[in-house]
Amino acid sequence: MKVIGLTGGIASGKSTISMLLKNRGAVIIDADKIAREIMTPGKPVWHAVIEHFGREILLDGKNIDRKKLGRIVFSDPKLLETLNSITHPAIVQEIKERLDYYRHKNEKVVVVDAALLLEIGLDSLVDEVWVVVVDEKNQLKRLMDREKGMDLEEARNRIRAQMPLDEKIKMADKIIDNSGSIEETERQIDELWREIELSWQKKLQQY
Repeated sequence: MKVIGLTGGIASGKSTISMLLKNRGAVIIDADKIAREIMTPGKPVWHAVIEHFGREILLDGKNIDRKKLGRIVFSDPKLLETLNSITHPAIVQEIKERLDYYRHKNEKVVVVDAALLLEIGLDSLVDEVWVVVVDEKNQLKRLMDREKGMDLEEARNRIRAQMPLDEKIKMADKIIDNSGSIEETERQIDELWREIELSWQKKLQQY
């Protein structure tokens, strides 16, 4: 099984890349979806987050208001570090369990889609790191379009809270430029997928 770690800055378009890879046969493990799942009401992580940040971050007395929590932690690095110390171990454990499950199912390609892949050491679980890059202007626009009501300063704080893109690029095995059209991005994915298929063929020939 080939495991690809897909990462990049916030609003770089990882979800689009994941969709394109899924359409070609890859199985996707979405770290953000896992983060939502572990914070559903009643889960241990939910209790830990409420205990630290208080019930005022709840939307309806049950569900965590992720936008409100985001505004709190991205304005204070210490609070962000605290939240990460609560959520990251559970996210990493869940990803490990899913990788084991897909390995037993003999899946060919599994993609771990995680914005913080490198920051929390998930790169140790993958065979290759693919970094999605986008210019800052597009990144800011996409982030503010996606998160309605977010102003420019808050968007910049979100971007600065992550590892600088230059550092991620240094650790990349493959780089996908997502600054252009969807057609340009698809061409890059097609090329990378052909490389994977060629590697399968070579392995088959060895047997």
